[in-house]
Amino acid sequence: MLTTTAVVATQAPARYAKQLLSHLGRKAKVEPVSEPEPAGRLVFGYGTGQVLPGTDALVLIASADDHEALDRLQDVLGRHLERFGARNELKVAWGPVTTE
Repeated sequence: MLTTTAVVATQAPARYAKQLLSHLGRKAKVEPVSEPEPAGRLVFGYGTGQVLPGTDALVLIASADDHEALDRLQDVLGRHLERFGARNELKVAWGPVTTE
């Protein structure tokens, strides 16, 4: 399993998490994660994306079986969040890929 993380600084991480989960939840299954609210896991046919709001950042974790699927997942999560946060100039920068 390949995994990468993006930490996106924002003053409204919970709002963006809720919006991203709601919007992408129309195309993917949303599973709750324990903490913090409104955290969730999006389950796509090609991988999973965790959406975890923190104090002053939104953490996105993308996991997939291969690089093509991981790239697709990063694009979907990042593109939508940047569109939602365009007014606040949110930018998603993914970290290095790790193997689990």
